[in-house]
This record gives sequence, C-alpha cells and structure tokens, in this order.
Amino acid sequence: MTGKGTGAISTIEIFGDCAQDVLRKIFEPAGTRPVQFKPGDILLGTIRDDVEVIDQVTLGCEGPDTFAIHCHGNPLIVEVIMQLLGKHGASLVTAEQLLAKTLAAQELFNTIAIEAKLAQTKAKTIEGTKIIANQIGAGLSEKAQTWLDGIEEVSLDQIKAEAVRILRQSQAARLIMYGLTAVLTGPPNSGKSTLLNFLAGRQKAIVTDIKGTTRDWVEATCQIAPLSVTLIDTAGLDEQPSEPQRTVEQAAREKTTEILDRVDLVLLVLDGSGPAEELDGELIERICDKQVITVLNKSDLPGRFDAGRLPKFLSEPVRISAKEGTGIKHLTETIRQTSGTIDFNLQQPVCFTDRQENLLTQLTNTEFKRQAVSITMDLLDGQV
Repeated sequence: MTGKGTGAISTIEIFGDCAQDVLRKIFEPAGTRPVQFKPGDILLGTIRDDVEVIDQVTLGCEGPDTFAIHCHGNPLIVEVIMQLLGKHGASLVTAEQLLAKTLAAQELFNTIAIEAKLAQTKAKTIEGTKIIANQIGAGLSEKAQTWLDGIEEVSLDQIKAEAVRILRQSQAARLIMYGLTAVLTGPPNSGKSTLLNFLAGRQKAIVTDIKGTTRDWVEATCQIAPLSVTLIDTAGLDEQPSEPQRTVEQAAREKTTEILDRVDLVLLVLDGSGPAEELDGELIERICDKQVITVLNKSDLPGRFDAGRLPKFLSEPVRISAKEGTGIKHLTETIRQTSGTIDFNLQQPVCFTDRQENLLTQLTNTEFKRQAVSITMDLLDGQV
C-alpha cells in the first residue's frame, strides 16, 4: 500500500475469507498467548517461511478479514513477503485493484465516484485532484443524474449537445489531471537542450556548441501551473546522415518521429540568429497536424531568421533566449493558452476515464431516448 522505493516502513494489506488462515501459516506472535485476530488488535511478531525469519513486523487487525502487515521498508523484504503470501494461496493485487474492490463492496458510491477515488491517486497536480473530486457529488455525476431525472422534459438534442460540450471540456481537464507531454524539436543546435534545462531548473541535457550533440531523447518534468509538463528533448531531424554515423543518427531520427506521434504539444525550437532555410521539410511534414508553438531562440544574438518564410500553419513565433532566460514567461503563458488550461473552471463536468469518454461519445451518436437512458445509467452504475 505504500509508495515504491525504500522507506522506513512498508504496508501490505491482506483481506478475504481465508486471510486468517494464510496469516497463521506465516505470522508468529511475539507472546505466548493464543492470537485471536480481533478487529482493533495490534500484534507484534515475525513473518516466517517455515523456520526462516523474514522480518519482524506489527500486524494490524483492521476489521473482519482485513489486516495490515507493517514491515521494514526495504523493497527486497516487501517482495519476499509478497511472494510468501502468494505461495500460501493469496492473490496478489495492486493498491488500485484493492481500492476498487473495497469501494465496490461498500455499495456507497456510484461508478463515477469509484473511478474518481481511483483517479485521484494518479493526478499530477492539485488542480487535477480538485477536478476529479468535483465529479463525485457534482460535475459529471450530477449532470448524468439530471439527464435521467428530466428525461421526459429534456430533449435528446439538448442532452447530446451537453455531452459534446463535456467531451470538449475534458480534453483540457485531462491535461491538468494527468499531465501534458511536450516535445522540443527543430534543427540541430537551435537550443533545445538549453531550453529544457532552463525549464526543468537543472541540467538534464548536455549543451555544447557542436551541431547535433543530442543523439537520443532526454526527458524532464516541470510545473507550468496548472500543468505538470513532461518535456522531451529530441535529436534533430536534420539532413540525412552520412557514413560512418548513419546507423546511430538514423536510429535517433526514428526515435524522434516516434515521439512526435504521441505528444500533446510540439515546441518547434528555431535558431533566431540563423536563416529560415535551415528548417527541414521532413520535420514540417511530421508536425503539420499537431498543436505547435514556434519558439525563436537566441534572441540575445542578432536576428537573421525571417518568420515570414514559415508555413502558414505555424503560430506567431515566441521569441526567447533560453541562455539568458528572457521571454520564458511569454512562452509558458502560450503553452497554457494553447493547451486550453488558462482560467479552467475546476467545477464543470468532465470525463476522466476512457470508459466515461466512450459512453459519452455513444450518447452523442444515439438517435433514441431509450438508448440515451441506458447509456446514462451505465455511466452512473456500470462496471469499473
């Protein structure tokens, strides 16, 4: 139940009808009195594999057939205990799976509420957790219930229009909840690595004056409120490599194109002190259908880049100097604007799982109220 990595203490939950039977095989209490495993008891003892002592632990009896093993936080110890539990018949599940089982068994929450409690563990920003929390008693839950309660009075077209609006709002909401991935691409030596290092607040990428220093991708994370932004610095898509470096450079180019296919935002970093002719045609083709912010770097040097020569689909360039740190505020504001997260209303209904998105999409395409009722009921009380 505790986070991955080394800690002072780690907690393993064990629950189910046979939990006591499993514990009696591996837990040896410190005292001589018989163990009752009564709810509320806290027991000191050791976890053993036959005669071999694995660790000294405390065992919390949290409720009927529900127990918490508090062991030392070395991941190796945790792994051995987990394997031992599996050896004696326990099914190993993740903390998320356990939470889903527990919430579903309580029957106190609708499906959206259960999904919200699970999603909150994955949110990357405080704003993201607030958006998710607002979907439990209000937001998406309230909207779906309103559709059901007013199904006789509300037109199907109105319900479909509201579903479309929720889907549209959810695009920005998901970026706030789960993070935005932005790739820094452009010609070699345009300052991509310098910009990544500045935004990340520490040196993650090697920066030199040698053209094409970055041969592989480098990743870092920064906060541009309300976003957690994963930045990926790629190898440049320059002219086709020549021997003898063809294999290495070609592999770097292929990795760059793969990354470009899956990112939310492209930061096209260009050298403002160089001519526009350096812009590679293959790169333009790769990003023409993406959200792109054009960044003219090296504004601390005399400008030679003619922005008028850029393709029409590229936005008005943001001029910065990654080396001097000038223009960065304008760049971060542009990132927020482009992602649709400026002044985002955290209270509005949004969908935050693939299940919800699929059902809302079905709702926008239905032609019958009877189907709309079925879809909405599934949205509220379907399978997680």
